[in-house]
Amino acid sequence: MGPVAPDATPDVSPDRDEILQAVSSAVLAVTRHLSVREVLQVIVRSAQRLLDARYAALGVPDDDGSFAEFVAEGLTDKQWDAIGPLPRQHGMLGAMLREGTPARLPDLREDPRFEWWPKAHPVMKDFLGVPIRDGEQVVGIIFLANKRKQGGFTQEDQDLLTLFAAHAAIALANARLYESGRELAMLEERNRMARELHDAVTQKLFSLRLTAQAAATMLETAPAKAAVELERVQRLAGEALSELRAVIVELRPAELDRHGLAETLRKHVRLLDRLHASEVTFECDELPPLDPPVEVAVLRVAQEALHNALRHSNAARVSVGLAYEDGKLTMTVRDDGDGFEQAESRGLGLVSMRDRAESVGGVMTVRSARGEGTTVRVEVGV
Repeated sequence: MGPVAPDATPDVSPDRDEILQAVSSAVLAVTRHLSVREVLQVIVRSAQRLLDARYAALGVPDDDGSFAEFVAEGLTDKQWDAIGPLPRQHGMLGAMLREGTPARLPDLREDPRFEWWPKAHPVMKDFLGVPIRDGEQVVGIIFLANKRKQGGFTQEDQDLLTLFAAHAAIALANARLYESGRELAMLEERNRMARELHDAVTQKLFSLRLTAQAAATMLETAPAKAAVELERVQRLAGEALSELRAVIVELRPAELDRHGLAETLRKHVRLLDRLHASEVTFECDELPPLDPPVEVAVLRVAQEALHNALRHSNAARVSVGLAYEDGKLTMTVRDDGDGFEQAESRGLGLVSMRDRAESVGGVMTVRSARGEGTTVRVEVGV
């Protein structure tokens, strides 16, 4: 075999192919109708893996000094819960949003723009951050920390992360357009459902009222006919209730469309943890895609169980968990509060919670005893 000519084009390395494929997948994620958050997670996960970083994150700021979206890789759910609320636009993150320039540092802690971390925050040393731009506007930041290999991040790493940032801007813009269109379609659908609800239930309630009035006039003169009318009242009331429930179940919370079940429940738990004296925590396995009715039912049961635990149990600790194994989604709400006996369960909404679980083929169990706390568990085949 003869020598290679000096101007011969070298072979493209598999690493470069992998990089291009990962960047492409980040953009194509939008076409799979993923949410903004899911698109950003694809980007962050790819950047972390390909640049061999221990930590990676992407933040999209809001107008209140915090972040409308903040996704990260390298942290467990327990670490997130221990760290607390999402970061504010301060320190290095705030500086990058203001300055709009990349930052590549051997030790983040020695930079004058660094301020502080929460107590439970992992220690980050070598740092690489790149702004995400939409034209001249900085719409977010993507950053990596703690390169696994010695020597920290290189200029080549910075160039690659800049490429990811450019695609993040495109993916973010496209995902937002998609979500806006979907939200408009949802609004139209909800308006249609509201009109149908008004027409159907109004007719049922009108018939219910007339039938009840007729039964009242017959009670003394024709009790047998009154009994027939009262049976009709009961049937009409049941039909109206069924229609109301069907529409309410279909009214999927907007948070689920935006974030999915796990993140919606995580945010709800964080809010409750700040508002109540009880410690409220959340743990979640990686979940498969879930059908919308399942997400609605599980979220509503979890919210009702949390309401009960925080209002009635005097619990010091309340934990919420989502787990997936062998085709089953399990949601658990546990508290270490007073507990209750079965006869004391009235007013806790257990019947409606069980109905919600069963409406999607699930099973709800409640274990409680005086002085031993309460566990609400829902299992749904997915």
